[in-house]
Amino acid sequence: MPAFRETLPMILNVTLDGVMPVYRELFARHALTEQQWRILRVLWAEGAVTTTHLSRQTLLPAPSLVGILDRLEKRGLVTRQRSDHDRRKVHVTATDAGLTLHSQVMPALERIHAAVTNAINPAEWQAMQDALAKITNTISDQTLDDLLAEPETT
Repeated sequence: MPAFRETLPMILNVTLDGVMPVYRELFARHALTEQQWRILRVLWAEGAVTTTHLSRQTLLPAPSLVGILDRLEKRGLVTRQRSDHDRRKVHVTATDAGLTLHSQVMPALERIHAAVTNAINPAEWQAMQDALAKITNTISDQTLDDLLAEPETT
């Protein structure tokens, strides 16, 4: 059994706690929460998207997403429009003010990202991404019972 700080949840939490303060400081300078930034980041990259897509991309549950979008819309950073063809679908778009915020925030985000990625070489960065994706893909398809089951003997 690995030591507590060598378990995947602790490694990820320690890493997140180490890198997020500079991001949070940047978001705070623009009166944004991490969740609001995630939404805006998707909109800046993809344009108009559905709330379902936003929920999937940002890992924010739909009920939470509604309140976050309310606050972004109140600030004039996004608009929502119900689909004419399917009233269950709501499309979200960054406004001109939201796009202006993009031009203010992205240069700093790019510098932060460069500092993070430059901490290791490109091959290590790719290997880290590949390893984490492999872990995610392997574990996400299994239940706790699957993982706790005794291995079959032949």
